Formats: sequence, structure tokens, C-alpha cells
Amino acid sequence: MASGSYTWLPWLTEREGSMVADVVRTWVAGWAVSRRTPPPVETPWGFYTAVADNPDEVGRHVLPEVDESLVRGAAASVTVPRTWMKMPAEPEEIEPWLLPGWGVAYEETGHLMATDLVATNPVEPEGYTATVETSGSVICVRVLGVAGEQAAKGQMAVLGAAAVADRVVTGAAHRRRGLGRFVMRELADRALDAGAGLGVLGATDAGRALYETLGWKRHATLAECVYRPGAA
Repeated sequence: MASGSYTWLPWLTEREGSMVADVVRTWVAGWAVSRRTPPPVETPWGFYTAVADNPDEVGRHVLPEVDESLVRGAAASVTVPRTWMKMPAEPEEIEPWLLPGWGVAYEETGHLMATDLVATNPVEPEGYTATVETSGSVICVRVLGVAGEQAAKGQMAVLGAAAVADRVVTGAAHRRRGLGRFVMRELADRALDAGAGLGVLGATDAGRALYETLGWKRHATLAECVYRPGAA
């Protein structure tokens, strides 16, 4: 796994495993702020966050550290279908520890990434207009096409010295025009202005490729599991 300097957060430890756990804690806290869900609740194995706006997910357990007893304990606590577990681990490692009704969502497994934020003063791609709105501690960037349609968007939740990127999307008709890079750079600049220095996110495979071109470093696989009792 890659390492980074991350001088903005002195509580990040030098040992990589502990640093990953700290980044996971930042990620789950920022995700909840970004999605305006209730704050994560501490559990013996990590955190639980309720999810209200997703028909495929009623809530999620996030484990900053992973071993068999923690995974089994989290899984055993769940009785409601469509509850998820997310953790920094390889899916193949945790699959044997899952209880009946649970399955690994290989297609949803992603990547935990982080970077020291750097100001770049990005310029809007030609033919597009950007808008920036801040609601509480969440910064939202939208890029509009010539007809006023939304071409790309993204947001960051600022948590003091850290900021968590979320919901970064480029419309299919507007891809390969630098819009995703612009959104990420604009978010970074705004987060720096708000006092953040560390950026954290959970990326898909496609997103990882973009973020790595912007200097983000991958620290762990984010394995995802879901409780669907009775599913084939």
C-alpha cells in the first residue's frame, strides 16, 4: 500500500495499518456529513450509519480495522436486510468469515484513497460554466453545459483539517473533457480555503484512475458486503 505525508493531521500514525484505520474513520464521518445522515454511532467493531435515501441500503457498518472476530460480530448484529458492511480488506480475505445471509458485493468493492490537498486555481473547461455552493460544511461544485444542463458535479464535506470527497459524477455525454479533474481541483481549492489540508475518499475502479492522475494515493481495498437473507 502507498504511503503519504499527510502533515495536516498529526493524529495519523506512522504505522500504515493504523493510518488506514484513521483514514477510514475520517471517511465514514465525512460521508455522513456529505449525505446529511445521522452521525455515525460507535459500535464494538467500528461505526454504524443509517441510510435514508437509497432503496438498496438501509444502513452500513464500517470497520476501521479488520479481523475475524470483528467481522463476525458486526455480521451477527444485523437482522435487517439491505444492511451493508464496508472495511479496508480484500474481499477474498473476509468472505469465509461471513455468516449465513451475507455475501460479498464484488462489483461494489472500491478503494480508500487520500492526498495532501494542493491549490491549483483551475480554469473552467471551454464551453462550460461552474457554480459553487456551500451548505453548512459541505461544498458543492456543479458544471453546466451550454444549454444549462448539468454536465458534472461533486461535493466535499469539510471536517476541520480533513475533507471527504463524495458524489463526483460526469454525465456520459460530457466525459473525456476534463470535467472530473476540474471538479476535483475546484473542490480541493475550496476545501483548502475552509482550512482543510487532507483529502479522503472512497473510489470506484473508474474513479481511482482519475484520482491517481491528480495525486491521490490508494491505501486499501474497500471490501463491501450486504445482508440479503434468502437471496440466491
